[in-house]
Amino acid sequence: MLCIAGLISVVLGLSIRTFSDAAWTGPAGDGLYAVLVYILVAVLIPSKSKALTAAAAVTVCVLIELFQLTGLPAELVESWPPLRLVLGTTFGAADLLAYACGAAVAYAVDRTTGTAVNCTRHH
Repeated sequence: MLCIAGLISVVLGLSIRTFSDAAWTGPAGDGLYAVLVYILVAVLIPSKSKALTAAAAVTVCVLIELFQLTGLPAELVESWPPLRLVLGTTFGAADLLAYACGAAVAYAVDRTTGTAVNCTRHH
């Protein structure tokens, strides 16, 4: 189930940015990125609580966003453009809020539906 949720978040994230240039697509894509990171953390560390999974997802997203301040992600993207999807290129403070919201939504859905609990967790 987590793999399907991850695939859905990737498809949605790429689709909204591909098919629309509306102002809401950037934050929505960033939020879906955080959802994907939440899912990856849940898969990689299934024994952790949902709250810790959400905190880890936000932390990973924030660290990647801060990494953009070094300029290295932009240089790496020049060498291999698909890295833009993982690392981004430009720091944006508003992205941090979108990541927090995305991880919060993932946490709420996970807590409400118990999807990750049923598939991989024991807590």
